[in-house]
Amino acid sequence: MAKEVSNGANQVTSKPPPEPSPLRRAKFFQANMRILVTGGAGFIGSHLVDKLMENEKNEVIVVDNYFTGCKDNLQQWIGHPRFELIRHGRILLTSTSEVYGDPLVHPQTEDYWGNVNPIGVRSCYDEGKRVAETLMFDYHRQHGIEIRIARIFNTYGPRMNIDDGRVVSNFLAQAIRDEALTVQLPGTQTRSFCYVSDMVDGLIRLMEGDNTGPINIGNPGEFTMTELAETVKEMINPEVKIINVENTPDDPRQRKPDITKAKELLGWEPKIKLRDGIPLMEEDFRKRLGISRKN
Repeated sequence: MAKEVSNGANQVTSKPPPEPSPLRRAKFFQANMRILVTGGAGFIGSHLVDKLMENEKNEVIVVDNYFTGCKDNLQQWIGHPRFELIRHGRILLTSTSEVYGDPLVHPQTEDYWGNVNPIGVRSCYDEGKRVAETLMFDYHRQHGIEIRIARIFNTYGPRMNIDDGRVVSNFLAQAIRDEALTVQLPGTQTRSFCYVSDMVDGLIRLMEGDNTGPINIGNPGEFTMTELAETVKEMINPEVKIINVENTPDDPRQRKPDITKAKELLGWEPKIKLRDGIPLMEEDFRKRLGISRKN
């Protein structure tokens, strides 16, 4: 049914998004999945591919460079000559907690619109993800594409790029190399860290469920950067020093997901605590760096 919205003397009629193909609920579709993973060789993507491959009925295709960007993915989808046959598929966007910017609401819920500097040094990533969410919903409303949007918070675990600049990988690599742990000032800024296997489980539950999202996927355990550095020092290398360095502009002062929706709609919450995940990541980093733990 079309929905009428009154605006003074004028009436604007808007129609709901087209219904997805009934093939979405067909038994053969549920039994045998063809899954395209863009970015499947990356950190989270590679773990997601591993999990999807555990089901022998799944055909998983990994693409890193051919499809570039959310708009290209969506445009290729609706431009496919057999679109009416493939519209029953779903597309999942891994958005980010960065859409909340430097939040004025804590913890962050999905209905919070964020506090983002649109011209800052970090803004290209923040705004890129925000516009990607916009595109997803526009294609959903106009073309009936089934979408799912996850807002993922800080994630850590094996296969992270050792020198990618993320705080957990930075601290672990520094501790393993006997280097000082560099905490950006003031050190009181907070983050919440989700182990990668928990993240993958949340993404799969979102993709398989009926809720479009956005839904926060993250671990609500909150740590200051100084607390994180002290934890890594204690667990990895008690001999290293912790020093302060200058911070980057627009660094969020706090970040913590409200995962009420994930719990209620997906039956998901993280299982692995930071102190349990760090040793698993340390083992992977030591193998790649070729540095054994001292006796």
